[in-house]
Amino acid sequence: MYSVNVPVPGRVRQLADQFYPSLVGFETVREDHSCLLKRLGDEPHVSQLQRRAHRALEGAPAVEAQITGIDYFEDPPLGSAPVVYLAVESPGLESIHEQLLDEFDRVEGLEGDDYVPHVTLARGGNLETAQRLAEREIEPVTWTVTELEFWDGAYKLPVSRVSLPA
Repeated sequence: MYSVNVPVPGRVRQLADQFYPSLVGFETVREDHSCLLKRLGDEPHVSQLQRRAHRALEGAPAVEAQITGIDYFEDPPLGSAPVVYLAVESPGLESIHEQLLDEFDRVEGLEGDDYVPHVTLARGGNLETAQRLAEREIEPVTWTVTELEFWDGAYKLPVSRVSLPA
């Protein structure tokens, strides 16, 4: 599955790393951090997906984003639960997500009105631990999103980047 992701700055990765000791009981703990913006699909030629995404992103500006706290999905539509994440507030990213929905099919339960910008920390752990983590206060981290990544989910690697404004 290919996707468009938002790379996060080092300050966000450092914040995520601070929670690692509290996440060791989860099935999966993320070591690489980004914010999923839109799933694109599994077309065999990534260049076709990239061209469609570039068209959809035309005119998209650089946008502000902010990590505002820790939260969790108690019952995510896919995968093991709960999912603990850093909450991302960004009307600009939500707007770009909507632009991409004009070109690519919506994944029900995850995108469109159900889209929640976030940086996953861990999944498949104890619900009480997720609830305790969500009660912790953090210092907000704000940054300007100036580029997006095309991500290859099979290899878990970025394929290319696009600068914003696009």
